[in-house]
Amino acid sequence: MEWKIRKAAKNDEPVIRALFIEMLQTIYSRQDVDGYEDGYLDKFFDGREDWICIAEIDGTAAAYLSIEVHREQENFIYLDDLSVSAKYRSHGIGTELIKAAERFAVKTGIPTIAFHVEKSNRSAFRLYERLGYSVTSGEGTRFRMVKRIG
Repeated sequence: MEWKIRKAAKNDEPVIRALFIEMLQTIYSRQDVDGYEDGYLDKFFDGREDWICIAEIDGTAAAYLSIEVHREQENFIYLDDLSVSAKYRSHGIGTELIKAAERFAVKTGIPTIAFHVEKSNRSAFRLYERLGYSVTSGEGTRFRMVKRIG
């Protein structure tokens, strides 16, 4: 299976929203989940540093990763949502999206990537550990995981 990694455009928003719902349904094992609020995704398309990385297979977005740049007391990249459609899981697409975020971090000179993962999402947790991410804290139902790049 071959895919291409690219930056999402505004016209990708419907498929990003659908993938987000699919991710939530998988994590919480129920169908009644709420998607993004109206306007939430705008920050990824307005020309600032935040962006969404898409994995495209045969012209269709099969997965995405939200990448947020935080320039604060300590600069870091925050990975907000990673969703791979069930049909395409276990093929390395999630790994490639995370590697794209890591390359972006190196390019922008930001040495730290952080995100949260649901404690119940064991498969995602194992993926992140394999990629070198470590738990820095437990926050309710989630772990915060971090990796220093470079």
